[in-house]
Amino acid sequence: MSTTFNPQAVLVTGGAGFIGSNFINHFIKDHPDVRVINLDLLTYAGNLENLSHIENNARYRFVKGDICDAGLVASLLEEETIDAVVHFAAESHVDRSILGPELFVRTNVLGTQVLLEESRKYWLKKIVDPFRYIQVSTDEVYGSLGKNGFFTEETPLAANSPYSASKAGADLLVRAYHETYGFPAITTRCSNNYGPCQFPEKLVPLLIHNILSGKPLPVYGDGKNIRDWLHVRDHSLALATVLKNGATGEVYNIGGNNEWQNIDIVNLVCNLLDRKLDKAQGTSNSLITFVKDRPGHDLRYAIDAAKIKCQLGWEPSYTFENGIDETIDWYLANQEWVNKVTSGAYLDYYRNMYEGRE
Repeated sequence: MSTTFNPQAVLVTGGAGFIGSNFINHFIKDHPDVRVINLDLLTYAGNLENLSHIENNARYRFVKGDICDAGLVASLLEEETIDAVVHFAAESHVDRSILGPELFVRTNVLGTQVLLEESRKYWLKKIVDPFRYIQVSTDEVYGSLGKNGFFTEETPLAANSPYSASKAGADLLVRAYHETYGFPAITTRCSNNYGPCQFPEKLVPLLIHNILSGKPLPVYGDGKNIRDWLHVRDHSLALATVLKNGATGEVYNIGGNNEWQNIDIVNLVCNLLDRKLDKAQGTSNSLITFVKDRPGHDLRYAIDAAKIKCQLGWEPSYTFENGIDETIDWYLANQEWVNKVTSGAYLDYYRNMYEGRE
């Protein structure tokens, strides 16, 4: 059933990552009476610098730890009197999952099961009531579309990569916990995110970084694979909406209504950067290099987000053209952040800072 839910203490897993840190930054600002506890292991893509301006906020706490650590999860839930969990923590890069699927199964499947089980046991104690668990997932669990049609919440799961299979497994566990135990869980599935603070292995920041460095711009296959693009700020607002007004047991697709071929995105970023850097048009396009396609590369993803719009009143505010222009400006203005991330300099600093604290 759907009722307005106003959490007081939210446990965010993976909150030092790209989407998680954007969510925390916006949530802390937009909800001045809510505490946020950020549980993150600080693997390669976790960067606390994304949250540096709130690290001394009395309503924010960071805990370095693993979602597979049942004892830590259990103690945090009770110690902080958590009434909502928003679960971002995941290994999330398809290429890395192809090279090493074991870590993806451990984090994305086993980690989710541990989080679910400890949350379920905590929920049964009725320390807080009501309680909500949000599983942040991906449209990749649906597999690949042809030239027509859209993913709906009823689309069967048909994951094609080890990454998407691990996320699908996690989603099914969430469904099972709701159906079996009545556990108050909600699943969201989003399209490709972009925006500030994204790790440079992803397409948009990789393009920007490589253009600024004069490096080749690798494009898989013929570049005609299609994705729906969602600005991370829109995604953050959608998740806050689902947390507050979503119905437990439901799935909500979150899309940006921005379908683009990969090669068109590459050309757009090239043209925008040439203009912003006062280069002759076509300078950056010359860096485009077509490479062998990725195994199991899905042709097209496209989200039907009618359910969340009709039932909860959310819809995206960004067009891709506006969002990508703003995103490029952010990366140009934050080259120190980019340099730290690409060099790995941020890793030792933050790992040492929190070593042994929790």
